[in-house]
Amino acid sequence: MRARLGARGTAALWAGKLTASLSRGLRRGGGTTLPGDVSRWVDPRILTKLSRSLTDGTIVVTGTNGKTTTAALVRHILEAQGRTSVANQAGANLIFGVTAAVLNRTSWSGSVPATVGLFEIDEASLPRLVQEVAPGTIVVTNLFRDQLDRYGELETTAAHIRRALVQGPEGMTAVLNADDPMVAALGDDLPRVIYAGLDDASLLRPELSHGADAKFCPRCGSAFVFEGVYFGHVGHYHCPRGDFSRPTPDVRATSVLIEGMERMRLRVTDGSQEAGVEVPLSGLYNAYNIVMALAAAKAMGVPLARSAAALRDFTPAFGRMERTVIDGRPAVLLLAKNPTGFNEVLRTAIQFGKARSFLLALNDRIADGQDVSWIWDVDFEQLKDVAQHIVVSGDRALDLRVRLKYAQIPADRIEVVSDWRDALQHAARATPDGEMLFVLPTYTAMLELRAVLTRDGALQPYWQGRSVDAKPQGPDGAGGQQDRDVGDVTENGDRRHHGRRSRAEGAEHE
Repeated sequence: MRARLGARGTAALWAGKLTASLSRGLRRGGGTTLPGDVSRWVDPRILTKLSRSLTDGTIVVTGTNGKTTTAALVRHILEAQGRTSVANQAGANLIFGVTAAVLNRTSWSGSVPATVGLFEIDEASLPRLVQEVAPGTIVVTNLFRDQLDRYGELETTAAHIRRALVQGPEGMTAVLNADDPMVAALGDDLPRVIYAGLDDASLLRPELSHGADAKFCPRCGSAFVFEGVYFGHVGHYHCPRGDFSRPTPDVRATSVLIEGMERMRLRVTDGSQEAGVEVPLSGLYNAYNIVMALAAAKAMGVPLARSAAALRDFTPAFGRMERTVIDGRPAVLLLAKNPTGFNEVLRTAIQFGKARSFLLALNDRIADGQDVSWIWDVDFEQLKDVAQHIVVSGDRALDLRVRLKYAQIPADRIEVVSDWRDALQHAARATPDGEMLFVLPTYTAMLELRAVLTRDGALQPYWQGRSVDAKPQGPDGAGGQQDRDVGDVTENGDRRHHGRRSRAEGAEHE
C-alpha cells in the first residue's frame, strides 16, 4: 500500500534511502540506523506516515531479554499465514533503527510491501514508538537488571513501559509475562491483557538465585513467597498478605522438554486449544520466548495450532543460538548481556550442550553498559567442574579473567587472547574433536566476532537476517543514549582491533 507522505515526507523517504544506499555501497554497514537519523531530520513524522499504510497494524516487543528472538518467532508465524511484515530484524532497536527498517522496505514511490509492522524496541524508547505508530499489540518479555549506568533501577524501566501501555491506542492488547512479577503488575487496570507463562512444575527450582531482582510485592512491599522459580525471579509467586499473585496465564506451556542444543518440545494450551510445539531452539529462557510469541500471535487472531505448526522450521536470530563452523569445529553463538541472561546461557550450554570449551567476550561500550561490575552476579562457578578450556577476550578480558579466578577455575584452563580472530582460532583449536565450541559474548563483542566470521565466510552479515547454512552436530549428536548501529562500523569488512573506540560506542542494543 502506498503511504501518503506529502512533499516533506517524500523528501525524507528519498534522503533516507539514499543514505542507506551510500552506507552499503561504501561498505560502511547495513544501513540499519543512519537512514533513520537522516530521514527523521527531514521529517520527524516520517515513521507515523509510513506505518499508517500497514493494514494489519503493528506489534511491538520490549523487555530486557528475548526481544529479538520473540520478535523473530512472531514474524515467522505471521509470514507463514501469508501476512508480509516489515521488521527491524537487524536488532537496531531505538526509534531511528525502527524508522530505518521501514524506510529500507519502502519503495522510492512510497509503497510499503507489507501488511504488518513488527518492531522490537528498547524499553526507554517504547513510549515514543507507541506515540508514533499506535501499535495494536505490545509484548513485554521480562524485566531484569541491565545496564544500570544507563537506565537506572528496574522500577524506572517499568515506569516507562507502564506509561506506554496506559497511553496506547484504544483496543490495544498487552501481552505480558505472568511469571515475572514486575511485568505481570503492568497489567493492572488495562482493558485487554493476554498473560503467558510456564506451568511445568518439574522444572521449577526451590530457591531464588542470589541475583534475583523482583522479590517484593508491588502493592504492599511484602517479600513474595515463591513456590518455585524457573530462573532469576521468574516463576510462581504470591504476596503473603494476598495483595498480589501470579495471574493465571491465558497461554501456557504445561510441559517443556529440551532435547540437547537441537530443539525443544512444548505442550501449550490457550484455554480453547492445545497443541504440541517443536522449535529448533534450546534453553528454558527460549521456552518463554516461544510462549510469548504464541500469545502475541493469538492477539493477532492466529489459532494456536497454526502458530505451532509454523515454528518447526524457525531459524534463530543472529547471535542467539546461531550455529557456524570455526576452523573445522562446530560452534554456537549465545548472546549474554546481563547477569540473568549470562547465567541462563551458561546453564543451557552446560546442561543441554555438554559444553567443555568456551570463548567468553566482554566489552564495555555504551551498548553493553560501561559498568561491568555485573559480572560478579554471574554464576561462573558453574564452569569450575566442566570447563576444560576457556578463552577470554574483549575490552574487559582481564576483568573477566579475575572473575574466573574467584570462581576457582584453574589458571591453566584460562587463556587471555586480545585479537578477535586469534581468540576464535585459539578457542576452536582447543575444542576436542566431536565437541562444540560455545561462544558467549556481550552485545558489541558479538557483533565484532561476527564481523570476523562474516569476512571469513562462516556467517552472513547480520542485517541480511540469515546465517550461512551451517548445521554442525553437537555433543548430543544433534537502547542506547546515542543512536548509532555497531554494525555500521564493525560488520563492514574493515579490520578493527577490538580495544579501539569508535562510533560503536553509541551502538543500539538488543
